[in-house]
Amino acid sequence: MKIIKESIEGYKGFKIPYKLYGKKEDSQDLYILLPGSGYTVNSPVFHYISGIIFNNNKDILEVNYSYNTDFYSDFNKEEIIKAVKMDSRLVIDTVLETNSYTNFYFIGKSLGTIAMSSELRREKFKEAKAIWLTPLLNLDEVLETIVNIGNKGFCIIGDKDQVYKEELYDRLIQNKNLTSQLISGVNHSLDYNDDIINSIDVLKNIIIDIDKFLSEDF
Repeated sequence: MKIIKESIEGYKGFKIPYKLYGKKEDSQDLYILLPGSGYTVNSPVFHYISGIIFNNNKDILEVNYSYNTDFYSDFNKEEIIKAVKMDSRLVIDTVLETNSYTNFYFIGKSLGTIAMSSELRREKFKEAKAIWLTPLLNLDEVLETIVNIGNKGFCIIGDKDQVYKEELYDRLIQNKNLTSQLISGVNHSLDYNDDIINSIDVLKNIIIDIDKFLSEDF
């Protein structure tokens, strides 16, 4: 079993922790988790999907940035965007320097989809598969990447998400490489407001659908 916990010096010198782990020492598959600002790798969707990936003997890389700390309190929107791109790339490249992977998978939530949009333009990731969880469709960079990218992908968003707009989603679904799921009544946290039981059902269905998408490569 492999477990590596380290950190790198990221944007403006702030330490960015990461964790690389898996059951096998020689896995050729790397699943890269890029969480949201408040939706960490310990949050429900990441927690259960990580378990499925781990049990299928694949390696997982958690990029554990946290942009809601005091260090970033004076950062504007543009600086946060720059930070998440730079920090994610530094972690990924650090891991790839000492590990040989041939297959790559990105799973990003909200803020993490900014980093995904940047990484998937790189030649080394042209065959990577992508799972977009509540992507920031209100950012042109993210939307244009999802609309035009050739990578096979799966997108999940709720119609009560503050970044959802019907006209933007209609553009997204034109990409024939993308399978998309619009969940009625669900917010940016992939929950129903004030409805815990039905939110649990949504979570279960999301995990089932992502499992089906990933199982083609297990």
